[in-house]
Amino acid sequence: MNIDFAQFTPGLSFSGGILIGLAAIVLVLFCGRIAGISGILGGLLQPKENNRSWRLAFLAGIIISPVLYNLLYPLPEITITASFPATIIAGLLVGMGTRIGSGCTSGHGVCGLSRLSLRSLIATLIFMAVGFITATVLGYWSFVG
Repeated sequence: MNIDFAQFTPGLSFSGGILIGLAAIVLVLFCGRIAGISGILGGLLQPKENNRSWRLAFLAGIIISPVLYNLLYPLPEITITASFPATIIAGLLVGMGTRIGSGCTSGHGVCGLSRLSLRSLIATLIFMAVGFITATVLGYWSFVG
């Protein structure tokens, strides 16, 4: 995947971060739930309570937001250079990791850290370390190969 850093917009990025934080606060205050995307989606796939409506609304917001954003600003061009099988394998590994880690980067990194959760701090440090190692190794391989 290539990112056009020349198009980086700190103001819009900051605004996006504020909106993510506000969404997490609203979800905790009004639903008593953590804004972890894997948990929200997992709850739809295995419903245990009568809570489908807020889960669907939250996921719909995630899907509709880029569409609304695109009405005001052009979306950046994204080029995925990985093969389709590699992309599928990566997605499955991320899904397995969220199950093993009892949450994803949004649940642990955004919501868990803001609640000063030690478990979330450890999980986030592991997410980041593995990401750095993976990017370094793959970057080395692409440089050598």
